Amino acid sequence: MPLFEAKGLSKRFGAQVVLQDITLSFDEGQLAGIMGPNGAGKTTCFNVLTGRFAPDRGRVTFNGEDITGLQPREIARMGISRSFQIMNLFNDYTALDNVLVATPHVRRQGFNCWRDLGADSAAQDIAAAVIARVGLKGKEHVPAKSLSYGERRALEIGVALAAEPRMLFLDEPTAGLGAEGTARLADLVQSLKRQLTIVIIEHDMQFLFRLADKVSVIHWGQVIAQGTPAQLQQNEWVRRSNLGALAA
Repeated sequence: MPLFEAKGLSKRFGAQVVLQDITLSFDEGQLAGIMGPNGAGKTTCFNVLTGRFAPDRGRVTFNGEDITGLQPREIARMGISRSFQIMNLFNDYTALDNVLVATPHVRRQGFNCWRDLGADSAAQDIAAAVIARVGLKGKEHVPAKSLSYGERRALEIGVALAAEPRMLFLDEPTAGLGAEGTARLADLVQSLKRQLTIVIIEHDMQFLFRLADKVSVIHWGQVIAQGTPAQLQQNEWVRRSNLGALAA
């Protein structure tokens, strides 16, 4: 049984149908990708999968439990974390503090999370390990706003990992990165592969095809093709489209 499964998802905004009968499944330990042209419905699909939007029809299950319509915070507590295309960090706080507030250890303290947090060695150690894991060792006490763009992208993934998820959704993680930053991010994602289940929406097809076990193509709000990167490179529609050129 897949770890995460969506069946027959549909979503419309007013008269506009954005998703129509979307069915996707992700196996545990798999790194899966979602691609498609601008306006295809990818981000809306991501938002439905992670609870930001409720589907009009269809069902989403995680680890055998129905999570359809649950709030994002409820889904997060079940073991699903996500990043955003537009970064969502506390700019005036240090890299370490950004990670600290995302750890279950601190979240359990609710609105008192900052009280004596600096003296909490267990929380500090957990956050420092996450910082090292995403390649930011030595940057623990640097304010998030002072990090480079690529470092901020890595920190956002660190914040998602701090929640100790079983599944990680990444929304356009290479957006705004140059070649060097993209290469570093690819190494980071590769290091996380198999440690948890990862789903990536990505416009950089070379990045996605290098890493993914399976890729789903969304266009016109529907899944029009699925398969391994090698299979999709031979897909007639993908080959005819600009996506095929980008993935070559």
